[in-house]
Amino acid sequence: MDHSLGEQLIEALPLLLMMISTGLAGGILAGLLGVGGGIVIVPVMEVALGLVGVDPAIRMHVAVATSLSTIMVTSVSSAKAHHRKGAIDLDVTRLWAAPILIGSAAGVVVASQVSSGVLSLVFGGIAALVTLKMILPLDGKHITSAVPRGIVGMVPPAFVGLFSSMMGIGGGTLSVPAMTLMGQPIHRAVGTASLFGLLISVPATIGFILTGWGDPRLPAGSLGFVNAIGFLVITPATWVAAPWGAKLAHAMTPRHLSIAFGCFLAIVAARMLYRAALTL
Repeated sequence: MDHSLGEQLIEALPLLLMMISTGLAGGILAGLLGVGGGIVIVPVMEVALGLVGVDPAIRMHVAVATSLSTIMVTSVSSAKAHHRKGAIDLDVTRLWAAPILIGSAAGVVVASQVSSGVLSLVFGGIAALVTLKMILPLDGKHITSAVPRGIVGMVPPAFVGLFSSMMGIGGGTLSVPAMTLMGQPIHRAVGTASLFGLLISVPATIGFILTGWGDPRLPAGSLGFVNAIGFLVITPATWVAAPWGAKLAHAMTPRHLSIAFGCFLAIVAARMLYRAALTL
């Protein structure tokens, strides 16, 4: 070996600190915005993987899959915090559960067949569209007064599951604006979205493990496209920090919460679209 174990640990320390910081930020945003933390974890982890020399062709796949694995834990912590405040709509959850699960599984199949540049484009493009919805003064403007039922009502959650699993997010980025357009109050939409993170992340994580299994380009400690090291470092931090974000969310006005969500997404969208432009 060229380096001693101590030297290897010292070299890995900045990456570990970045992962911990990512987990804390992701946890706070999970509780604050109902986004499962993935909207932070994916872009930051993609950069971190680049620093350690992971092949650009699979970098986004690993970031997306690992993010989804952490959301399995984060969403439980965040959902429990929102449930204590009575902010989860169980009727909407029952209506949307099956379409979200099906969409999530389909998203993994699509993501495993496309390039990292395409995943970056999807991530950035959708984040930019949602940014407009959250920043523009559209409070009180709805497509419907209630969440629709029947076949038509299954389309929005199916797309939430599909694109969320492709982006490595817990679904809040898409389901929060979707639910607010259907007459749901922002705090209730955020709380309900935190539970959707579990429905999206479990099947998607399993799918990414299977589709990436045995790829020789994977970094050390990977189970398929899911990097176990990233999961073990980020997950505890997100679990601890998610209730902090939930507490902060209920201390903010609906308008301030929407603006905070939109401003953050604008930064993320710009970064991912820039990356897509460089790789496509």
